[in-house]
This record gives sequence, C-alpha cells and structure tokens, in this order.
Amino acid sequence: MAKARPRKRWIAETLFDDLGFRMTFAVDKVLHEEKTAHQHLVLFEQPFFGKMLMLDGATQITKRDEFIYQEMMAHVPLFAHGQAREVLIIGGGDCGIAEEVLKHKSVRHLTQVEIDPKVVEFAKKHFPEFTRPVFADKRFTSVIDDGARFVAKTKQKFDAIIVDSTDPQGPGKILFSAKFYADCRRCLAKGGVLVTQNGVPFLQERELVSSIAKFRKLFADASCYVAAIPTYIGGHMAMGFASDDKRLRRHSAATIARRYRKAGSFKTQYWTPDMHVAAFAQPRFIADAINRAQNRE
Repeated sequence: MAKARPRKRWIAETLFDDLGFRMTFAVDKVLHEEKTAHQHLVLFEQPFFGKMLMLDGATQITKRDEFIYQEMMAHVPLFAHGQAREVLIIGGGDCGIAEEVLKHKSVRHLTQVEIDPKVVEFAKKHFPEFTRPVFADKRFTSVIDDGARFVAKTKQKFDAIIVDSTDPQGPGKILFSAKFYADCRRCLAKGGVLVTQNGVPFLQERELVSSIAKFRKLFADASCYVAAIPTYIGGHMAMGFASDDKRLRRHSAATIARRYRKAGSFKTQYWTPDMHVAAFAQPRFIADAINRAQNRE
C-alpha cells in the first residue's frame, strides 16, 4: 500500500478577515516560526515569492518584490529633501530600508529603532544580505526600544523620519496615533520630512484618511505617494508624506535626477527620478480620500 503524501502547508494572510477574504500562500518549507514577546513571526519559502516573512498574519517582506517597498520608502523622502544628514527609521528590523538609506552619501547618521530584539536577531540570521552591510556601516546605530517612546523622549533632531510600521494592530497600533505623529514633528529638523506606511487605500481607506487628517493639524503640507507592490494585495500602496516645506514633493524629475547623479547613481530596480515624480500623481479615488482628510475638522 502506497504511503500517503504529506499534506502541503498553506499559510494565510489574515489581515483582511474583517472584509471576508484571505490571501493564502503554499509553503515549500518553514524556515522559522515563533511567538515573540510582541508578535507571531513566521518565515517560510514560497514557490513564487521566495523567502517570505509574516508578522501576526500580515505579509512584511518577500524576496521577490521587497525592492519596491524598500526603495520607495527610502529614496523618495531622501531625494525629496535633497540633503538629509540625520535619518531615523522606526521599525524596519529586517534592515531592508536601512540598506537603501545608507546608499545616500549625504547621510551622516542613521538611527533605527526596533521594538522587538527577536526581529533583529532573526534578520541577522535570515536576511544577511540586508543586515551585514548595514551593521558594518559606522553611520548606523541600532536601538531596541518602543518607537513611540523613543520619539517622545529623544532630544535628537532628524532631517527624515521613516516609519516602517506594521498595520495598526498589536504593537504597531500606537504608530498611527496623533501623539506619535506630534512627537515625530517635534523631532524633525527645519525642513524635515516624515514618511509613513499607510496601507492599501482600496482596502484600508480609513487608515490613510485618519493619518493624513492628523498630519494636517501638524504640518504645512500633508499628502501621500503610491507604489504598486504585488504582495500587498489590493492595488496601490500609500506612503504618507508630511513636511513644513511644501516644495519637497513638487520637485521636477530633472531636479531629482540631478540629486541622484550627485548621490552616485546607485543601482535601483523600481525607483527612478521619473517614478519619483509620478508616485505623487494619485488615482482619483485616492485623491478624493486625501481631500476628505484635508477637509476634516
């Protein structure tokens, strides 16, 4: 009698259970799985997307398309600013965004604040392509702390703050609060820029509207830019963008290209000067959501 073939494991993204659907991934091999003090973490090999990391049922990174999110979260704010020297990343324990930030010659120091030490240890083991060059760079400082607590107490000033948060659930929920944004505003140097992960507006419009409405009470300019990231289902992903300098998101492609050349024209797979400018052109339904946020009292 032939032996029964072992059943293939499937891992579901449960982020949109309240909307009545799940994205489920076939697993070739589970590389690591544990319940840390802060969240459930699972890393697995997937036939198409390669290595995938999920936290609390939400996809964080895949080998196949990580470059899109990392590049757009890093290069848009830094090239928009043009001369960012002090940069802060909240979250980002896998160090993918940090690696992109450190490609900028203008950056003198990068501070990364990750709440969960297990994520950093895990990334060193499973994502050495990100962590090895980052931790070897003398400009980089890793801090294990609650990001909200860090910005509430630090006396440092930053030219750019990049919030690489999970969705507004669990330990990431506080990173969408009015107090957190106000503390980020206090930490920004004159002309600084704040960029946040704001989900997929087609499925998470409330998240985007809420964040932009809070930005509007703190900053002279508040909007978002978008990127198409296959793993983050639902279409465009929105990155919140806030600054007191209204010029930052209105530079021409020629200006951004000039800054890119000055930075060394390092290799990218998604971001380009033209894509940088185009990312701020919002589809109508996203622009309408932004307008609703701006009209909130």
